[in-house]
Amino acid sequence: MSELGNYLRELRAQKRLSLREVETTSGASCSYLSQVEQGKRQASADLLRRIAPAYGTSVRDLMTKARYLDEPEVKLGDQDRIEWAYQAVLSDPDYKFGTSLGPQGLTIEAKRFIVEMYEKATKRNLL
Repeated sequence: MSELGNYLRELRAQKRLSLREVETTSGASCSYLSQVEQGKRQASADLLRRIAPAYGTSVRDLMTKARYLDEPEVKLGDQDRIEWAYQAVLSDPDYKFGTSLGPQGLTIEAKRFIVEMYEKATKRNLL
C-alpha cells in the first residue's frame, strides 16, 4: 500500500495539486485520499479509475501499482484513448473549461481536437 501511496503523492506534487483539488475532480474525500497516500488504506479499483485523469496517469498504471493487475498491458482502442486523454485535460486545473452542449456532449472528433490543442499548449503527449 505504501508504494502506491508514495507514487500518488509524487504524481500529485508534480502536478502541483492539493488533495482538495483531487477531491473536487474525483469525488473522493480528502481524508480517504490522504489515508491512501499514507498507506493506511487500500485504494479501491473505483477510486483509482476516478483519480487517474487528475494525476495524469493511466488507470492501468495505478491498478498495477496497487497490485490489482499482473497481466500484460492491453492496448486501448482509439476511442478509449481519446476519452482517457480528454478526461486528463478536464482534470488539469490550469486548462479547465466549461460547455453547455446538453446530454449529447462532445463528439469524439471534438474531444480529439481539444486533446491535440492541449498537447500543443502543454507539450505533453497524451495520445
